[in-house]
Formats: sequence, C-alpha cells, structure tokens
Amino acid sequence: MKPAMPALLSPIVAGCWRLDQWGWTPQERLRWIEQCVELGVTSFDHADIYGGYTVEALFGEALALAPQLRNRLQLVSKCGIQLVSPQRPQHRVKAYDSSRAHIVASVEHSLKTLRTDHLDLLLLHRPDPLLDADEVAEAFEHLRAAGKVKRFGVSNYSPEQFELLASRTSLVTNQVECSLLHLVPLHDGSFDQMQRLRLSPMIWSPLAGGRIFSGNGETEQRVRSALEAVAREHGCSAATVAHAWLLRLPCRPHPIVGSRRIEAMREAVAALSLRLDAPTWHALWSASTGHPVP
Repeated sequence: MKPAMPALLSPIVAGCWRLDQWGWTPQERLRWIEQCVELGVTSFDHADIYGGYTVEALFGEALALAPQLRNRLQLVSKCGIQLVSPQRPQHRVKAYDSSRAHIVASVEHSLKTLRTDHLDLLLLHRPDPLLDADEVAEAFEHLRAAGKVKRFGVSNYSPEQFELLASRTSLVTNQVECSLLHLVPLHDGSFDQMQRLRLSPMIWSPLAGGRIFSGNGETEQRVRSALEAVAREHGCSAATVAHAWLLRLPCRPHPIVGSRRIEAMREAVAALSLRLDAPTWHALWSASTGHPVP
C-alpha cells in the first residue's frame, strides 16, 4: 500500500494550540519552528480560534523573521467554530458556522495572520448539524481554484459525517483524539474508514494532554507502568513508546505534539524508529482497558 498523503504532512506534526501561553518573543518562536524543522517536523497545526484568535498571528510574526522557511513548511488550519471573544465582538454565543461565507472569511484571515499566500490543509474543526455539504463543497472548490488552500479535511468527524462530506468533495484526513487513554477511534470505525480509503488520520492529544504521565487514576497508573516496562526494554522514554503505539496502527496516523519542550518533539520523532510487535501493542491496549483482548 502506498503512503496515503505523500509530501503533504510530516510523520509527526507540531501543534500550536498553546503557543500564546508560552510567553516567547518572536525570535524564540522562530527558534522553536526551526528546531522542529531540524527534526523533520515540518507540519504545523493551527486553528483560527487558538489563543482566542491570536496564535496564528504569533506564528506569522515569527515566520516573518525568516520568510524563506515557509517553503519547507506545511501549514494546517481549522475553522468552523465561533468563539465569544474580544477579537470577535460580533459573536453573541459560541456556535458552529460551516457556511461558505464563514469558511472563506476564516481562510482569508488565517492567510493574513500567518503571513502566507496559501494553506496546505484546511479542516472543518467540528461537526455542524447545520452543515450543508453542497455549500461546503462550493467553498472548498472556490478556495482550491483560487490557490488559497491545497487540500481539505475534517476534524472530530464520525465515519458517517466524514462519508457525507466526502460524497461532495475530496477530503484527505480526519483529525481525531486518540491515545492509550482514549481508544474510541479504534472501535467506532474511524480508523477502519481511513485505512479503507487509504487516508491517514491526524491524532490530537496523543499523550492524553499529559494525563498518561501526570494522572493518578487507576487507568493512568496502569498504563504508565506498562509503558515504562516497555521503555526499559527498548532503552527509550515512555513517551516514545506511547507514540510508537499509535504509529503502529496500519492507517498510518500523524500524531500532533503540542509542546514548548523540543525534547517532547524528539521523543515523538524517536517513535518513528520503534515498531512495537503485536503482543506488546495488545498488552498496552489491555493496560488501558483493564482486561485482556476478548
């Protein structure tokens, strides 16, 4: 089977959700971007709403210090959620908006703040019960024809929701939550669908927002112990094993690592060289569920 998205995304993706919380200067942000690229992490995941509509501008400000770097990056953004924010005083309530006008306006704003002329990938951020698949397809085709977005996908969609929109327009990925503390996409058909279509999902919160290593619940402790045992066997970090567990999936997922610590990125990249055997993979699954496979 050939790779699903050749040259579209790096195997590990850098997440920018909390970039506004890191307190960095533009130069420090640029250095983080450069260090990611040095590790082979060239894809950066954004959303218009991150940081209350501020993160893309912070990233764009840093990128403007080295504009030649843009040619080596893949910029991903998401839209479709309206937040109540000082940055958007016209928003009265938190809501979804998958209208053509909103999608196009969101992309125009992302391009301006990221200081780029195109997005490599645009995702609809959440399923919208009011989504009109034909209208979304028209918006996507307009943006594609204008050269403003290369490819399109969705985020947090069920297989049925993905299938509906994919019946109207070409989609290349579904960004979903998955980790050893969140197994839902393994069993609800999401990853089966991706493999059937030869598409690679993106995975957010691959370490469960850090709870795998900081949580005190019974499941967290059980998973952590199992990861540490495998890590000792392979001479690597437990985080590397947790990423390797995801990368073992045949749908070829792209974990998103959102950390200011470049060491966290190194641990994720190291997982690309660690292929867990099936017994080890299932042992970790069992540590998560609390019981052996059926």
